[in-house]
Amino acid sequence: MDTFVFDSEDLDATEAMLNAAYTKMRIGSSQGRTRTKVARDVLGTISVDQLELGFDMAYRADPLGRVCLCDMESGAIEETFADGSTDTFVSGDLALIAPPDEPYSGVVRGARYRLTMFDPALLTQVAAAIPGRGAGLVRLTHHRPVSDTAVAELRQVIRWLHQHVLDVPEARESPLIAASAGQCLAAGVLQAFPNNASPNPTVVDRRDAHPDTLRRAIAYIEAHANEPITVADIAAGAYVTIRAVQLAFRRHLDSTPMSYLRKVRLAGAHEQLRATGPGSGQTVTSVAADWGFAHPGRFASAYREAYGVSPQTTLHD
Repeated sequence: MDTFVFDSEDLDATEAMLNAAYTKMRIGSSQGRTRTKVARDVLGTISVDQLELGFDMAYRADPLGRVCLCDMESGAIEETFADGSTDTFVSGDLALIAPPDEPYSGVVRGARYRLTMFDPALLTQVAAAIPGRGAGLVRLTHHRPVSDTAVAELRQVIRWLHQHVLDVPEARESPLIAASAGQCLAAGVLQAFPNNASPNPTVVDRRDAHPDTLRRAIAYIEAHANEPITVADIAAGAYVTIRAVQLAFRRHLDSTPMSYLRKVRLAGAHEQLRATGPGSGQTVTSVAADWGFAHPGRFASAYREAYGVSPQTTLHD
């Protein structure tokens, strides 16, 4: 279900909305007043929902098929997992609820909370791009984060997603930013929660990390820089594994494929700013968004470091 706002005291209407927006489920309540408010924002494959239930709602649901981060603001959620274990999430908790591939049930007790959801396949894609992690199927192995520090760092990612992407029209409309936001969110989840990702390149990866691999990877990046590509796409374009292409960049450029991609995109933004004439209607923010830069301040800083002037100066020269 795309962006929407729901506000109802009808329990049947609430159940129908939850089935359409999440997964097949049955809900119930013994209370008379059953007001539910839900507001959803969508960015690419990410959805961010603000929910407020003014009553106690029991639920029993099928697998969600999504990674579901729950950030509790008030009230409580008492979750029962498929293995029979239980946990209670209260104000201040940031946890995983509704495992992607298992049914779940519980009770929401007069709670206000935010759900941030994305495709679990993104975890495997991003894990392969993080140095020291493997490229196999990645699963999150516990619903509680590894530390308070991990929670704080993940909340910064979510805050960035809201302030610099969802709240900025130019950023919301950029496929490159949507792809980058998904990768940042998945990387934050992998850092914050226990998972089964494992490291170490193979002998074949090390053998393939030669200059020809680097040249093929660079050619692919330069041909597809204005598309939402990942390190897996770059590796496929170079006909090697993700580990091999990462090693090639590290060995020969002391860099990473994604760092090189950012440099190429910065150069693309530079050329677009130079070519943009008066009256075009384009701004520094819109050009930055075209090339995948969601934060105008960071874009301006990187631009000034690379070209010695502000992007605004280039635009008006």
